[in-house]
Amino acid sequence: MALTTSSTPPLLNDLKLSSHSPHRLLRSHNTHLSNPTHLLSFPQISTSLSQFNTRPLFNNMPLISSRKKVRASSAAGEEAYQDEFSWSSVILPFLFPALGGLLFGYDIGATSGATLSLQSPELSGTTWFNLSAVQLGLVVSGSLYGALFGSILVYPIADFLGRKRELLVAALLYFLGGSITSYAPDLNILLIGRVLYGLGIGLAMHGAPLYIAETCPSQIRGTLVSLKELFIVLGILLGYFVGSFQINAVGGWRYMFGFSAPVALLMGLGVWGLPPSPRWLLLRAVQGKASLQEYKEKAMVALSKLRGRPAGDKVSEKQIEDTLVSLKSAYGSDQEEGSVFEVFQGPSLKAFVIGGGLVLFQQITGQPSVLYYAGQILQTAGFSAAADATRVSVVIGVFKLLMTSVAILKVDDLGRKPLLIGGISGITVSLLLLSAYYKFLGGFPLVAVGALLLYVGCYQISFGPISWLMVSEIFPLRTRGKGISLAVLTNFGSNALVTFAFSPLKELLGAENLFLLFGAIALLSLAFVLLYVPETKGLSLEDIENKILK
Repeated sequence: MALTTSSTPPLLNDLKLSSHSPHRLLRSHNTHLSNPTHLLSFPQISTSLSQFNTRPLFNNMPLISSRKKVRASSAAGEEAYQDEFSWSSVILPFLFPALGGLLFGYDIGATSGATLSLQSPELSGTTWFNLSAVQLGLVVSGSLYGALFGSILVYPIADFLGRKRELLVAALLYFLGGSITSYAPDLNILLIGRVLYGLGIGLAMHGAPLYIAETCPSQIRGTLVSLKELFIVLGILLGYFVGSFQINAVGGWRYMFGFSAPVALLMGLGVWGLPPSPRWLLLRAVQGKASLQEYKEKAMVALSKLRGRPAGDKVSEKQIEDTLVSLKSAYGSDQEEGSVFEVFQGPSLKAFVIGGGLVLFQQITGQPSVLYYAGQILQTAGFSAAADATRVSVVIGVFKLLMTSVAILKVDDLGRKPLLIGGISGITVSLLLLSAYYKFLGGFPLVAVGALLLYVGCYQISFGPISWLMVSEIFPLRTRGKGISLAVLTNFGSNALVTFAFSPLKELLGAENLFLLFGAIALLSLAFVLLYVPETKGLSLEDIENKILK
């Protein structure tokens, strides 16, 4: 239900996760041996640096620790709440959860080289290197199945675990999965390690956006969520780098998989030292799961630490009080946790239509298919790098990084909706150009190259980052844990559907008609954004719930 207070300052101006876009994982699992290019096709959440006016409250302090009071404008043209925070206090609560995204991307990048090493009679270092197609498929997709199960598992227990504990469990699963896989004495143990790592992906892709959104200042929420998605792309490139470095070593696949373990340990130790989400503390108190006064005091301490303020400061106390009033108003007399079906009712249903719709269209507008043809398109155009599929993947990955950076710089300035509209429009044009290329413009390969780059670039400033940014901020606090887990499940599920349907559709329709179909779906997604997706730039999470979802 909607909050009734009208001018609630944000408890913790929020950050959006952009998610992972987990959608590229399954495609990478199924096709990486023939064309690793697709490995870099998964969604990056792009958000832009909010442009804001800053005023140092303590002029003698160094810039990194100076407090900033940021003035942001809401979509309605109203001045949003101005939150004071210390930049040095913002970095770590973003960095350690974002390592969960980097480890997700690393798995996608490293799996390609690891499977090649594992199957080599000379370099595998095992007696069971002669894997069947089914066994290889299980090795490659084991982490995806774990991620799917993890996203289902976390749905009913998200609020019980809390954001911080969920990230700790994710880090532990990452560590166990990477360690077990790297030391696996046989295939069965290897598969167990892969599934455990996938469970970590499922929890991290849920917990990271939740924690970041609920603990970062709303003025820079878009920027930080986009940066978190940038970590996923960096993880993919890191996986390729480690793979190329160890590809000629005996048992190199063990190092490729095992490299994730120390990163997971760093993530776990870092998250351990972070404060819990103040919004989650208040939510549990209002649900009657803990002492209201005790958790209210803990929330004040956590918020003060997250903003770099002295413990018990009046600003944090006022923000906690206002958020608590809003939360009680949202719950009314029903101060129970709510059923698992509550996300399909009232404001939560509206939020799910918006967030779930975006991550669904993110998958079914054809990014796996476009990236599948990337190597072929570049080879046809005479680019020598296309002869090396790994180098093609790296080139496209670097281009993704550049375009995601553009989104980071503009998301909090231009807003979410303009980037979606512009990006999806470009995606539609690129898909129609690709269809025309395979139908009657085959003699003009530069048209296909231009369309490919247009698609990748537009995706990285729209669906890639913005979908997960919207998902992390659109759900009401009461159902945010369940709502985001359902969006993650929708993303992984639609990814699996598109991946499994791709080959039969390609045989049935041909490349030209397949891209035409994706172009029509892109037009539908553009209409969806125009009609249903709101602008959330400059609004706190409470304002979004109050002004958009009621």
